[in-house]
Amino acid sequence: MATVFEEIDDDLRRWIEEQPVWFTATAPLDGDGRVNVSPRGGDSFSVLGPHRVGWVDFTGSGVETVAHLRENGRICVMFASFGQRPRIVRLHGRGEVHLPGTAGFEEVVALHPQNPSTRAVITVDVERVSDACGWGVPVMEVVTGERDLIRRNAEKKGPEGMDAYRELKNSRSLDGLPGL
Repeated sequence: MATVFEEIDDDLRRWIEEQPVWFTATAPLDGDGRVNVSPRGGDSFSVLGPHRVGWVDFTGSGVETVAHLRENGRICVMFASFGQRPRIVRLHGRGEVHLPGTAGFEEVVALHPQNPSTRAVITVDVERVSDACGWGVPVMEVVTGERDLIRRNAEKKGPEGMDAYRELKNSRSLDGLPGL
């Protein structure tokens, strides 16, 4: 049975922080635009308060989440337990993109290990917190550890190479919305 919570309390915060992978879902305003779901993970997510979360956004092959948030702010962040106890938690809210040098960027980046692939920070003012049974989610064993490919790729490219990559891959969304 689904439950709607007043806020992200300490118990829910601990559960969220235990999840090794989570997902973001966004969409443009244009009804013909593409809905985007992005997997996330690693030491990048923070519960910033009972109605506020944020994460370090790493350079990727696209920029859909950033573009959609800049256009309309709508987002759903979903966590799913793959362990023995099934559970899904969704955080619906309004997201904001923070670029390097801004207070929002510095607030969240300071909470996580430095990564040369960091391109932005996303914060979400959470309007709805709910969970669901998760009975349909398979039980899987998580291999401890994180992939180091993002870091190694960024170190290999260097700051100038990362700027060039972002210009090529992150300046526009799939639907042509402005990215970074």
